[in-house]
This record gives sequence, structure tokens and C-alpha cells, in this order.
Amino acid sequence: MNASSIYDFQAVGLDGHTLSLSHHRGKVLLIVNTASACGFTPQFAGLEQLHQTYADKGLVVLGFPCNQFGAQDPGSNAEIGAFCQKNYGVSFAMMEKIEVNGNSAHPLFQWLKQQAPGLLGSQGIKWNFTKFLVGRDGQVIKRYASIDKPSTLAADIEKALHSA
Repeated sequence: MNASSIYDFQAVGLDGHTLSLSHHRGKVLLIVNTASACGFTPQFAGLEQLHQTYADKGLVVLGFPCNQFGAQDPGSNAEIGAFCQKNYGVSFAMMEKIEVNGNSAHPLFQWLKQQAPGLLGSQGIKWNFTKFLVGRDGQVIKRYASIDKPSTLAADIEKALHSA
């Protein structure tokens, strides 16, 4: 994988349109693997709060549904989008369902895991709602575990937003 920054990747939105992450050059990104039927699913509300609070300051939240952990997001992309909107008022960008581990892992998540390994250097994502904070320069700042509530990321997000 020869990517030098997050801007070398593309993702497909729930609407089927391809998004080049270079479109978000100069922004701070919070990238999260999500699920609709997980104990951490209520974090959608916290992610939406971060989006509402910081979007106009340069934060972009991107949700990537994943069904690899306990089959907790079995629905279609349309069903996932409807669920997120209806139950949590999600207005941040949701991408199409992907895999984050294994041979079929999305290249973006392969890169994110390389850049910010987990506990004891493990690269695998352990569960839904693992979060990656990416700075304005397109480099990973920090990886957060599923148990890290979105509200606890605010100080790191503010610091990233104020960095050049």
C-alpha cells in the first residue's frame, strides 16, 4: 500500500456515489466503523453532536457501516441510512457497508490500521465504533477504541482543528 495520506483513498457513499477523500483536503476527519444493532450504536448520537458542533470549524465525520462483528449491521445500504436518520438524526456522511478486517478489508481501513495500530500494536479492529482522527494534513492523529464515547474526543478534535 503506497498511500501517503488519507487523500489517496476513495469511498462510496450510501447513495452509490464515489467520494474521493481528497475532496476533504485541509479538514479534520473522524472516521468510524459503525453498526446499527450494537451495544455501542447509541454513539451515533454523540457522533452527530460532534458533527453539529464542529462541522463549520472544519470537522468531517464519516461513518462506515460494517457487518463483521456479530452480524450487527445486516441491512442494505438504504436500510442503514434510514435507520441512522430516523433513530439518531444522522446528518454526517455515511458510506456504503464495507469490511474493515481480513483480505476484503477496504483499502482505507487497511491504511488506517497501519498508521495507528491498536493496543499492543495489533492492527485488527476489535469491534464496531473504532474511531480514527485524521489531521488537516491527511495523517492519522489517533485511534480510539469502541468504548471511547464521542464526547471524550472533543479536546483532541479541537486541538486538531486549531493545528495548521
